[in-house]
Amino acid sequence: MQKRRLGNSNLEASAIGLGCMGMSFGYGPAADKQEMIALIRAAVDRGVTFFDTAQVYGPFTNEELVGEALAPFRGQVVVATKFGFDFDDNGKQRGGLNSRPEYIRQMTEGSLKRLGVEAIDLYYQHRVDPQVPIEDVAGTVKELIGEGKVKHFGLSEAGAQTIRRAHAIQPVTALQSEYSLWWREPEESVLPTLEELGIGFVPFSPLGKGFLTGQVDERTTFDSTDFRNTVPRFSPENRKANQPLVELLVSIAARNRATPAQVAIAWLLAQKPWIVPIPGTTKLRRLEENLGAADVSLTPDDLANIERAAAGIAVHGERYSESAQRMIDR
Repeated sequence: MQKRRLGNSNLEASAIGLGCMGMSFGYGPAADKQEMIALIRAAVDRGVTFFDTAQVYGPFTNEELVGEALAPFRGQVVVATKFGFDFDDNGKQRGGLNSRPEYIRQMTEGSLKRLGVEAIDLYYQHRVDPQVPIEDVAGTVKELIGEGKVKHFGLSEAGAQTIRRAHAIQPVTALQSEYSLWWREPEESVLPTLEELGIGFVPFSPLGKGFLTGQVDERTTFDSTDFRNTVPRFSPENRKANQPLVELLVSIAARNRATPAQVAIAWLLAQKPWIVPIPGTTKLRRLEENLGAADVSLTPDDLANIERAAAGIAVHGERYSESAQRMIDR
């Protein structure tokens, strides 16, 4: 597996990481813990050194899973987690955001324990909290870095001006946001800002929450606990309307002896050398398929053809529900 450095930092990771959220949360019932431990360790065996989790995934159970799975590899892999959602004293999510400095510190202690580490490799603010100045958040993480509890600071789904303000207080190593062929909004102002400041980019949902694999159409049904049931872009009519994008990937994949998923990830890798996508899965065959994207070399003609064709394809449906969208791009 090739390595990439996140921006100007000294944080190096495998070119493709592993998003672990879906193992515990979001896409239906949690998968079997022992099977997921085996899957995470299989990823390490295949060269993955970058693993993504968060406090809210579960809550907390995904951090515990990742911590247990990676215990034999401490010091050999990079683990990223996220703070910023509000929980009551029993660990139940209250539904809102909370990035007050004292709360960040409190939640950091729990993450360190669950992950079984002395320092968090990459610590993202999960969503920008409008009630707390980003300077206070960055300053708190700067203190945690000084205390040896955190190594690198990250933001998730933050807008360009917020990134600049945070970076002025504590250098931001990476921004994590959604980015793929069917969600390209970061190209407008975020990616240029990251390039200017020397910040790495970690796209989540690089496969469009599964849609770009070609395995989802208007007839697909999701478990009742799968959050895609609430996503306008995943309504049956929008899934049908968005098939031309999948057909584009299928045609490029056929010429490259690859799969649509591999082409979607290879396209991301070709955008910038400091981009590290984190596709998630609960299946070994999908893990191996996703990692195979690192060996897919899209030619300049391929990339030009994708751009030309994608420009003529309208994507239908919002990517989040209205309530979820309110927490983004502040």
